[in-house]
Amino acid sequence: MLHIAVCDDDTDVVQIHKRIAENCLRECGSMGETAVYTDSANLLYDITEDGYYFDLILLDIEMPGRNGMELAEKIKPYLPHVKIIFITSHIEYAIDAFELAVFRYVPKDDTARRLPAAITDAVRLLMLEEGKVYTIRTNSRLEKIPYKEICYIERDGKNASITTAAGVSRVRRSLQQVYEELAAEEFIYIDRGCIVNMIHIMQIKDGMAVLKNGTSLPVSRSHLQAVKEQINTYWGTHI
Repeated sequence: MLHIAVCDDDTDVVQIHKRIAENCLRECGSMGETAVYTDSANLLYDITEDGYYFDLILLDIEMPGRNGMELAEKIKPYLPHVKIIFITSHIEYAIDAFELAVFRYVPKDDTARRLPAAITDAVRLLMLEEGKVYTIRTNSRLEKIPYKEICYIERDGKNASITTAAGVSRVRRSLQQVYEELAAEEFIYIDRGCIVNMIHIMQIKDGMAVLKNGTSLPVSRSHLQAVKEQINTYWGTHI
């Protein structure tokens, strides 16, 4: 089940966006709950103090008190994997929104067309990310790592190092063995010694794979064209 929050100081708009979100959930065949907020402080309190969890948040940027940009910065440490869709009438915010690694930016004068598409894309991605885990078993421990939390995996001597937002986990496997055990199309080789989860790639620039967390990983020249093609194919299929 997906959990969505809609935050806008306009009571009519927040209900309209709630209905759009619920329609998108139904069309995608996903179960979900949608909470509405007309005060950004209440949303922040529920997340930081009461531990509410949301998979997707629709945020109006221009709100009284703490605006959407400030709110997103406060929320991210508590919900590092949340998808955020910014809604604003000021196009200059788009650059800042990109720097915050939000999922999508929607102009207010085109919400009727672009907001349903943005929500649908986010829901499809969330459904894609759900449920799959990589299990590390040893004599002393059992560790399950959700696929969606894996940023990249590197060769580490006779081990493979799996990097997530929480840190690094090592498994006594070759990189190729881990790749075969994952058996998931979102993981691709960008170099002989590195596999990346495409879900976390923001862009390929100057021969580097730039991830949402700011990490930049070199893409070998021999892999560069194939990596670009795989990314285009993957997102073209799923989003």
